[in-house]
Amino acid sequence: MEETANSFMRLVKIMDELREQCPWDRKQTIHTLRHMTIEETYELADAITDENWPGIKEELGDIMLHLLFYAKIGTEQNRFTLSEAINSVCEKLIHRHPHIYGDVQVKDEEDVKRNWEQLKLQERNEQGELKKSVLSGVPRSLPSVVKAVRIQEKAKQVGFEWENKADVWKKVEEESNELQEAVQQNEQDRIEEEFGDLLFSLVNYARFLHIDPEAALEKTNKKFIRRFQQMEAIAAEQGKHLAGLSLAEMDAIWNEVKKQKHHC
Repeated sequence: MEETANSFMRLVKIMDELREQCPWDRKQTIHTLRHMTIEETYELADAITDENWPGIKEELGDIMLHLLFYAKIGTEQNRFTLSEAINSVCEKLIHRHPHIYGDVQVKDEEDVKRNWEQLKLQERNEQGELKKSVLSGVPRSLPSVVKAVRIQEKAKQVGFEWENKADVWKKVEEESNELQEAVQQNEQDRIEEEFGDLLFSLVNYARFLHIDPEAALEKTNKKFIRRFQQMEAIAAEQGKHLAGLSLAEMDAIWNEVKKQKHHC
């Protein structure tokens, strides 16, 4: 614990020094930092997807630096201090875990999540922040797949949920059929709408399969990139470019690549 505290305070001290002495660090605002923080978060997400533990360690450090940066600016503008931010989350965690710090009984993680959402609503009401909807807490800037998951999880907390994954799959099939109907009728606006409905239903099905759809799609993206680059390499070994091959020739190389086992 002492080692952790010492390393944290070392980083706090460095942040203070950089803010005072470095022209670049002095110039930064919460707005100039925003896009860099988002980029660092995605870099952490990449490292997590790859289970790259050295990368996870590095990216966590980068994000921690950004958090201290925001806290430093908040202190300078008399908005809040670092200790206030830390104590705030400590109090929130204690309040939202009454099964640990109180006498509330829970059966499983679903009870924990349900209590968490109810306590969030209670906190908002106590602070005078009237919420028109349980979905109001979903950030607008979330990526669409992640946002769909959060919307569905929020709706679930008030009982708006399918009973089983078989029913969810029926919904997927229904949306798929509606998309095909729109395609056949060549109604572009409806095609987009039905495609979105199908994606939303697939995200819902992923939840019932206990799969993170964003992570699953990213793994498929990485797999496609790897295989496509292997195709390019094989074509180059043959003195060819993919653009000069027929679709049948590319398909043959693709199938050859798929047979190869990938070792991370």
